[in-house]
Amino acid sequence: MGRFHRHDDGTEHEHHDDHAGHDHSGYATGVERVEVLERIFDENDRCAAENRAVFAAHGLHVVNLMSSAGAGKTTLLAHTLRRLAGQLRVGVIEGDIETSLDADRLAGFGAAITLVNTGAGFGGECHLDAPMVRSALPRLPLAELDLIVIENVGNLVCPAEFDVGESVRAMIYAVTEGEEKPLKYPVMFRAADLVIVNKIDLLPYLDFDVELFRANLRAVNPAATVLEVSARTGAGIDEWCAWLRARHTPSTVVSGAPG
Repeated sequence: MGRFHRHDDGTEHEHHDDHAGHDHSGYATGVERVEVLERIFDENDRCAAENRAVFAAHGLHVVNLMSSAGAGKTTLLAHTLRRLAGQLRVGVIEGDIETSLDADRLAGFGAAITLVNTGAGFGGECHLDAPMVRSALPRLPLAELDLIVIENVGNLVCPAEFDVGESVRAMIYAVTEGEEKPLKYPVMFRAADLVIVNKIDLLPYLDFDVELFRANLRAVNPAATVLEVSARTGAGIDEWCAWLRARHTPSTVVSGAPG
């Protein structure tokens, strides 16, 4: 019996697990399943390349913003849109299994918002993939934007496995989640260019060890940039906005706005 696994470099293979004490009964896999998953990833990667070409043709910088559910993506994004108003023209692709609640929260800040619900099918998809993102593009005024933020579905694993055509990957991590998660769930931490440590306003009330978390993160991704923020109080949001602005050439920044 084996399990299909995709590495961060895109290579895929099947694990054959004969270790004693590991019960994988009921978890059937094999050649047919591997072939199906390979086709899914191949199609996704082709679509991601097409998305990336569309973004490049419009001079767009695209951030795939990921996190577990409840880490604070939408609250952070609301602060971000408010502060970038008049500086960058922002579009948001909002991914959720059901409801328009988060998309509604982001309305009124001057950004172009489009919603992708992934709830069709059994339980709904726990991530956005490249075809889903492509389906959202006709609903955005691409020629009038500088930046697109893709707020991915809240999940600590699956979103990092699918290239959607983004320029860069950022993840939000709440201090309430514990220091050990980079070691237990390395896929997203390893894939992130930027890790935003959120809810730092709660540190006085928690046993969270920031330095231990940073050490665990370095163990799986020593190159990641780390920012500490509070999406509730606004602390650190300016640094996050500066990080976004720094990835734009002057031609993609609104005329007259700071770069």
